[in-house]
Parts: sequence; C-alpha cells; structure tokens
Amino acid sequence: MWTVGHSTHPLPTFVALVRAHGVTTIADVRKLPRSRRHPQFNVDTLPDALAAAGLGYTHFAGLGGLRREQPESINRAWKNPSFRAYADYMQTDMFAGELDRLLALGRRESVAIMCAEAVWWRCHRSLIADA
Repeated sequence: MWTVGHSTHPLPTFVALVRAHGVTTIADVRKLPRSRRHPQFNVDTLPDALAAAGLGYTHFAGLGGLRREQPESINRAWKNPSFRAYADYMQTDMFAGELDRLLALGRRESVAIMCAEAVWWRCHRSLIADA
C-alpha cells in the first residue's frame, strides 16, 4: 500500500505517477473529497476519470481528516493539534471499521491512499499508514 498527495498535479501526471508504482486503485481519504483549486480531483469527476485510465476509486470518508480533538485526549504528545485530533479519532470504532475496509481492499488491489497534501509527513495519511 502506498500514500500519495494529489497536490497540484494535472490528472495525467497523477495517473502516470501512481501507475509507475503499480497502483490499481485510489483510496481517497479526504473527509471532503473536493478541491476548489484542483477540480480534477473532485469526487464528481475523479472516479470516472480514473476508470477511463484503468484505475479504481473508493472514497473512505471515515478515514478523512478534519477531526475534533477530544477533551480527555490521551494523545497530548502530538504538538500539532490536527494530528492530535486525528490520533484521538483513531481510537474510535468508526476508524477501526474503515481501516478494516481499507485493508480488505489492499488485499485485493494495489492501493494508494490519497489526500491533497503533497508531503506525506504533513498529512494524516502518515497516521493511517502506521495504523
């Protein structure tokens, strides 16, 4: 399983990038699968565009970021509030169920976990990858 940020790539560049690594399916882990700046990655067009390129697409809203930190957080070691909130969310049944669904997909396909952020270590994809 890979991680990839769509960043500012044109769609053909993105497709070539994931294909170069043998990816067959994109697992979209954006809570809100839209981009005002890069509409080629919007959920209303991306699945069909990827299918035309021979790639699968599955949206995992339950693995999306933008989570709220819990008042009783056990993840105070995270200095970044967004990562701390996501680490809190990772303790939930909702996260566990979506992670199981992602892992099941990964047993059938070569998957790239996709979000918008280009730099993996500044994205919640890094936490998903470590789960």
